[in-house]
Amino acid sequence: MGTHALDHGLEDLATEARAALVREIEASGAWDDDPVWREAFAAVPRHLFVPCYFIGVRGGYERLWGEERDPRRRERWLRGAYADAPLATRVRDGELISSSSQPSLMAKMLVELEVADGDRVLEIGAGTGYNAALLARRLGDDLVTTVDLDPDLTEGARRHLDAAGYHPAVVTGDGARGVPERAPYDRIIATCALSSIPRPWLAQCVPGARILTPLSTGLVALRVRDSEHAEGRFLHTPAYFVPLRGAGEGPGPDRPQPGGLPHRAGGNDLFRFLLTLVAGSLDPHEALALWDHEGRPARERYGITVSGEHAWAWLDDPEGPYAWPLR
Repeated sequence: MGTHALDHGLEDLATEARAALVREIEASGAWDDDPVWREAFAAVPRHLFVPCYFIGVRGGYERLWGEERDPRRRERWLRGAYADAPLATRVRDGELISSSSQPSLMAKMLVELEVADGDRVLEIGAGTGYNAALLARRLGDDLVTTVDLDPDLTEGARRHLDAAGYHPAVVTGDGARGVPERAPYDRIIATCALSSIPRPWLAQCVPGARILTPLSTGLVALRVRDSEHAEGRFLHTPAYFVPLRGAGEGPGPDRPQPGGLPHRAGGNDLFRFLLTLVAGSLDPHEALALWDHEGRPARERYGITVSGEHAWAWLDDPEGPYAWPLR
């Protein structure tokens, strides 16, 4: 029995578990402004996109998959597939390579993408293909493109999408370079963390396009003015994603360590967000002084501006006194 052909009992469990997940996402408030995404999550079977995944255990990871002989472990795999939790799907030499994001966070991001009928969407980071399936359910296969650097990941995403009955364009390539042959795009959404905004994305967008991407430990929503200019603010939502890999992005700066700082800062998620955002511009003590002086600002007070070859992060105002260059 393969994971694409569940026995009758597990099919019923999958239906129940998917309905419970939809209710849980709905209770989080993710669909307050765009309930049409509820139908997509109710229709797309997540278990087809995570035929195996890993859960953390003492000293490493435990693998769960749909081919388990023990029916109790198969049920455990299926229930886990519909948990509102991120699932590690690729681990290499103990390092997380790819994951399926927390569904409620995915729902928030899809709502914040502000898609409309007829929009062409580029997804950076194909992963399991689940997010591309949700987009394809909403917009149609022809309007969705997803790209990933790893050919094993894109092959797996195609296989999962085929099994679920969706056929968006799945491209193997460097996501930082976009997919120019499928441009122009009305929306770009990234499901991997970046340290700056790749310029090819802007060039492949129509004026007025929206880009939603993880950066530092937050999500920034940019409005594209033209091929060289974009600007926007961070959402209040924290976000932690696997970094984008590819020549177009390059290695990010070393994550600064808040050693020697008071516990109120070193253990604070918002301070760590600022510290990563200003890495290379401010040392931890300078960042702490700014953070205290400005009332420990939340993520949504920060923003990003891209103008030609320059890009910078800022607090409150892109032309204000607090601005730091991005790589």
